Parts: sequence; C-alpha cells; structure tokens
Amino acid sequence: MSTAIAVSDAGSTAPVPDYGSGPRPEWLGTDWSRHLRWLEIDGRPVNLLDMGSGPPLVFVHGHSACWAHWLEQIPVFARTNRVVALDLPGFGHSPLPADELSISGYARTIDQVCEALGIDAACLVGNSMGGFVAAELAINFPQRVERLVLVAAAGVSDRYIGLPAELMRHPGVVAASRVLFALGGVPDRLARAIAARPRGRRFALGWVCTHPEQLHSALVYEIERGAGRPGAALASLAIATYDFRDRVSEIACPTLIVWGDRDYLISHRSAHEYERLIEHTEMHVYPDTGHVPMIERPARFNADLRSFLAA
Repeated sequence: MSTAIAVSDAGSTAPVPDYGSGPRPEWLGTDWSRHLRWLEIDGRPVNLLDMGSGPPLVFVHGHSACWAHWLEQIPVFARTNRVVALDLPGFGHSPLPADELSISGYARTIDQVCEALGIDAACLVGNSMGGFVAAELAINFPQRVERLVLVAAAGVSDRYIGLPAELMRHPGVVAASRVLFALGGVPDRLARAIAARPRGRRFALGWVCTHPEQLHSALVYEIERGAGRPGAALASLAIATYDFRDRVSEIACPTLIVWGDRDYLISHRSAHEYERLIEHTEMHVYPDTGHVPMIERPARFNADLRSFLAA
C-alpha cells in the first residue's frame, strides 16, 4: 500500500470539528504488508488482512469499496482484537467469484473465510452493501455472528442513490451500470490527483461524505484507487434484487446501528426500519455525516463500537 501524496491538508477550508482523523492518522504508520494474505475460497483467491489477537472482529466493506475503507478502525482495534478485513470477490484485489455474484453468496464467502481462519464466532461490522451481507450472515449462519454492527446498511431501503430499487433492476439501467463500471476502477495517477486537492476530494466524494475536503489525502487516495472494480455492476443488481426484509427479525444477536443524518445513498430512515425489525438494538445517528460514518467520524465511531463490544 502506497500513501505518498504530495499535498498539505491544512488551511484549505475552515475545519469541521471532530470530522476525519486529523493530520496524522494512526494507520499511516502501519506496515500493512505484514498482515495481508491470500486465502482460497471455492477455488478462487480472496485478499484479506488478518491483524492482532483477541476476540475477532470482521469488517465488511460496501459497494465499490475494499478493505481499506476500515483503515481508521483496524490499527485501533487490533490492539485488543483479532481484526479481519477482506476484499469481497469482485472488489479490491479479489477476483470475481466462480459462481453468480449475490448477497447470499457473499455471506457464504465470509462464513468460509471464518472457517478457514479458525474463527468460530465474531462481531461482524458492515458498511452499506457490507452491512447487507453481514445481516444475511447473521440470519443464515447465526452461530458465526456474536454481535452485529450495521453502518448505513443496505437491505431494507426502497431507494438507493435516490432511485427506486425497481428502477435499478431495469435492463437498461443494468446495461448502463456495466458500461459505467467497465474500466474496473480509478487509475492510480488519477486517484493521486483527486486526493491531492480539496476540490478533487469534494468532486469525487461529495455524494458520499459531507465534508470530503477535510479527509486526509492519503485516505482518499486509498478509497479512490479501490473504487469500481469488475463486481460493481453485478453487485448493484444484487442489492436491488435481493429482498430479505421478511427474515430480518430472525437476527437474534445484539446489534449496533450507525447512520449519518445526511446519507444521500441510503436514507437514515432505514436505520429506524432495522431498529424496528431487530429485537436487541442500539442506534446512533450522527449529525452532519454522510454514508461512511466510520471514515467521517472515526473517533466517535470507534468509541461507540468499543462501548458496544464491552456491553
């Protein structure tokens, strides 16, 4: 992982209190190569990070993302927990699955990853599509999930990016998605250029975050270079076509729900729907926060997660 971005993050705009990680995030001092490995699942390699020891925490990224979306959490929790974060098949460095890409298939992949790593049960933490997958795992493999954390999770919303789910299933939209994601990601040079300038960060991430210009440039670089990938169009269709609302109430483990009140991708109304459907929940809606609270408000998110784990 390369994070050398020639830029100063200071002074571009008035800083937003408690937003982002500040000028020296802890993860920048980590040698990630020591903790990354490949694991073969169903005959296909899966890229994952395995770091620390203690009660296991499994982080599951969202659509058009990769394991690096959890950089603000991994070194913090690796001091007390075994932290696993993977690239879902078709994202990051993991190739597409051999079988059809699906939410249930992703849940089976995580179950098999846990089995291969000797993790009997863990706390699953998922953002967006990753929350959808983590909830599916808690339903179909309840013995694997001791605790569940849903961060702006897909799965119970009727609209994504403001579009009705049924529109996202339209053949024309599916075809357009395939074209849109055909390049399979942001070229490294462009990712560096975007990350280096506050205006570039605002242009690239303004639909995801409330104040992307305040995020550390090195983190934005990692986010941008992990975007897209060959699974993106197929995953969009999987999110729009898989309905498990009639089974969400089967989730029996303690569940933490975290959302931003300015999430334009999945409205925080979904937070209340998950709270209504799941019996044992704790919910936090962060003000002035978008779709990725763990990136936008890492100090608060980490404190809330730590408190939830200790309860």
